[in-house]
Amino acid sequence: MKIGFVINDIKTEKDTYTTVRLALAATNAGHEAWLIGVGDFTYDADGTLCARAYGAGGKEYRSTTSYMAAVLDKKGGSRRIKVCDLDVLMLRNDVAEDFNRPWAQAAGFIFGQVAQQQGVLVLNDPTSLADAFNKAYFQHYPEAVRPVTLITRSVEEVSEFVKARKGRAVLKPLQGSGGANVFVLKSGEDSNVKQMVEAISRDGYVVAQEYLPAAKAGDVRLFVMNGQPLIVNGKLAAFRRKPAKGESRSNMKVGGKAARVEMTDSMRHIVEIVRPKLVQDGMFLVGLDIVGDKLMEVNVFSPGGLGSAQHLEGENFSVGIIEAIERKVEYKRHYAGQISNKRLATL
Repeated sequence: MKIGFVINDIKTEKDTYTTVRLALAATNAGHEAWLIGVGDFTYDADGTLCARAYGAGGKEYRSTTSYMAAVLDKKGGSRRIKVCDLDVLMLRNDVAEDFNRPWAQAAGFIFGQVAQQQGVLVLNDPTSLADAFNKAYFQHYPEAVRPVTLITRSVEEVSEFVKARKGRAVLKPLQGSGGANVFVLKSGEDSNVKQMVEAISRDGYVVAQEYLPAAKAGDVRLFVMNGQPLIVNGKLAAFRRKPAKGESRSNMKVGGKAARVEMTDSMRHIVEIVRPKLVQDGMFLVGLDIVGDKLMEVNVFSPGGLGSAQHLEGENFSVGIIEAIERKVEYKRHYAGQISNKRLATL
């Protein structure tokens, strides 16, 4: 199998990232794996989609560190490949990380759509990723599993929303990740709403959500593959992100710590409710962020933290993901265009 992983930039890719773990697992399984930055595509004049790709093959690697060292080794260098020669193109670039490169945010799913048209299996489905470009996509999931949410740029409307909830709310940008510009308001802090909204709205719309008391214990990142919780050899790919002392946000980038978590009835219920849309949209691998019995976010672009789940559970979940992709390639070979990319993505 030949598989390409689209990332933000080879220069900023870290060996701790989930995408690198997936590329390593593919390489160690004997596949040809490539890392491709969103700025590394070329749509040739003859209609061929090409890319400058980086890979490391020829042997098994014991760690992501040694793997990335081989990928970046100047002796190996990079190759210009035809994307249509790939069996799979997995879109893993984080659009929120490219806020200062607006041209790069849409590049992954734009070229993903071209690759799909040229016969490559693209995961997650690129057309659905275009629809999920910002957090408004989250509002298309059933109200039963979502916290009460307001999306606006109006200071007055946010103030009314916060006041109606006795000063407890969460404010965050419509586009963003990693806990940047996320404010958790406590009772009595509503006098600062104007400054918070102005800080967030400089870059777009503001999302105001009801505060969930269960957030004190952090949130759960649950990996879902093919519309089902990702379970490999009986181990669940999930972990709880606990906030650092004195911090309201649980994101790992702001000091959150990972802890082991068991599947709960609430988590099962949430997956049951969101499964139909995930399958309908061809979302092969996603990360659900859950607080109590509510779904806070659906990360469809580049759900991270697989390394934390692997460390806590002692299971290499990347192997299970690559095996699932292998089966899709086999299905595609047998059915030769009879099954759409969107459907095949979650089979």
